[in-house]
Amino acid sequence: MTVLITRPAPDCYQLAEQLNAAAISAIAQPLLTLKAGDGLSSLLLQINALKAGDYIIAVSHHAVTFAHDYLVSQGAAWPKNVHYVAVGHKTAATLTKLSGQRVLSPEHRCDSEGLLALPELAKVTDRNILILRGNGGRELIHQALTARHAVVNYCETYQRCWLDLDGEKLVAQWQHQQLDTLVITSAEQLVFLTTRIPTQHLTWFLNCHLLVPSQRVAEQATTLGFMNISTVGSASNHALFTFLSNFS
Repeated sequence: MTVLITRPAPDCYQLAEQLNAAAISAIAQPLLTLKAGDGLSSLLLQINALKAGDYIIAVSHHAVTFAHDYLVSQGAAWPKNVHYVAVGHKTAATLTKLSGQRVLSPEHRCDSEGLLALPELAKVTDRNILILRGNGGRELIHQALTARHAVVNYCETYQRCWLDLDGEKLVAQWQHQQLDTLVITSAEQLVFLTTRIPTQHLTWFLNCHLLVPSQRVAEQATTLGFMNISTVGSASNHALFTFLSNFS
C-alpha cells in the first residue's frame, strides 16, 4: 500500500512522516496553501456584537488559529460569555486550548450534519451565531441554523490558495511509486485534485482506495465516480493514522 496525503502543510508532512516510520509508504502532496482571510478585519466588530449566550462555531482548526493570531495581534481575547462549538475533535481541541473555554463538538459524526444534531443547537431562535471558516464552505450549517431562526454570519478567517499542479507529471510519479490509496479531507480538495488528473488516467485514479472524513465527502466522491471509499469519521491525523495502521 502506498498512500497519498493531500491535506495542507504541515499536517500532510507530519502524517506522511508518521506513516513512513510505521512502514506504511506515504507521499505528501499539498493541494493548497493558506493565508489570512479578508474577513479578519471585521472579526473584532463581529465578536463584540455577540451577546451573552450567543455562539461561535469553528469549522476547522485553521479557522481557529488564524482568528486567534489576529485577536492576539489586536490585543484582544476570546469572549467568555458565549457558547463555543467546533465541527471536529482537532478543531475542538485547538479552540479549547486557545480560547480557554469549554467547546462543544459532535462525539461521533465530525461533520456539518453531526454538528447540527447537537442538542445545544436545537433551539437557537434569535441567537447570533458567528461561523469561523475559510473562503467558502459549510453552507449547510448557515442554512440550517437560519431555518431555526438564528441570526447567522460568517467570518472568513483564512483563504485557500490552490497550487498550480502538473497532473500529467504527478500521475507519472505516483504510478511509478505504485500509489493505490488516497487521503483527501474535504470535498473541495477532492474535486480540485480530480480535475487535475488527465482523462487517460482517470480510471486508474478513480479505482484507488479513497479515505475521506465524512459521509458528505463520501457522497461527493461517489458522484465523481470513485469505486472504493472508506469513511474515517474524522479528518485528524490521529484518526487517519489509526485507520491506515489497522487497514494495512
